[in-house]
Amino acid sequence: MKASNWAFDALLAITAAIFAYLLAQIFFYLPNAQLSAGGIAQKIFYFHFPSIFCGFFLSIFVCFAASAGYLTTGSDGANSLARGAGDCAVAFGGVMLVSGMIWARRAWGIWWTWDPQLTTALLTVLIYLAIVILRAFSADGAAERRFAAALGVLGAVNVPIIRYSVQKWGGNHPVVLRKGGAGLGDPAMLDALRIGFVAMALLCILFIWLRTEHHVLRSRLSLIEEEALSRGAADA
Repeated sequence: MKASNWAFDALLAITAAIFAYLLAQIFFYLPNAQLSAGGIAQKIFYFHFPSIFCGFFLSIFVCFAASAGYLTTGSDGANSLARGAGDCAVAFGGVMLVSGMIWARRAWGIWWTWDPQLTTALLTVLIYLAIVILRAFSADGAAERRFAAALGVLGAVNVPIIRYSVQKWGGNHPVVLRKGGAGLGDPAMLDALRIGFVAMALLCILFIWLRTEHHVLRSRLSLIEEEALSRGAADA
C-alpha cells in the first residue's frame, strides 16, 4: 500500500473519531439553547458555522491558490487541485445554505430572507457552481482551463464581502460570536464548536484530496486515450 493511502486512511479514521465524539457531545451532553434561538434545533449550529469557515471558505481558498498557481505555471496538478477544491466549495456551500435554512425555519419561522450576507453567500456558491458546470461540459483545453482558473480567482473576492456585509449593510442574519452577538451560554457549547471546526476542516481536506485524485486520474486517462488514438492513426 502506498504511503499516501496510509495517510488518507489514518486521516479518515481520525476524522470519523472526532465526528463521533462531536455528535455524542452535541446530542447527549450539551444543553439546549433558549427557544428564541431554536431550542434543540440550534444544535445544527455546530455543523452550520464550521461548514462556513472550515468547509466553504477553506475550499475557496484552496481553489483560489491552485487556480492562481495554474495561471502562473500551467501545471496539471494545480488544475486538478483547483477542480477538486471547486467541487468541494459547491458541496460545503450547499451544506452551509441548507443547514442555515433549517435552523432559520425552526428558530424564526422563515426559510430564507434576502439578507445582504445570505445573498452574497448564495451568489458565491452560484459562482463556483458555474465553474464546476463549465469544467464538466466544456472541453479540457488550455483556454477553458485558464478561463475556469480565472473565475476561481475572482470568486474568492466575494469571501470578505460575505464576512463583513453585516457590518457594512446591516441585515437580519443573527450575530452569535462577533461583537454584539448573543454568544454561547455554556462554556461546553464553545468547546463543542471548536471541535466542530477541527472536524469540518479535516472533512474538507479529505474531500479535496479525493476530488483532486479523481481529476488527476481522469487527466491521465485522457492523455492515455489521446496517445492510443494517435498511435492507431499512425499505424493506419
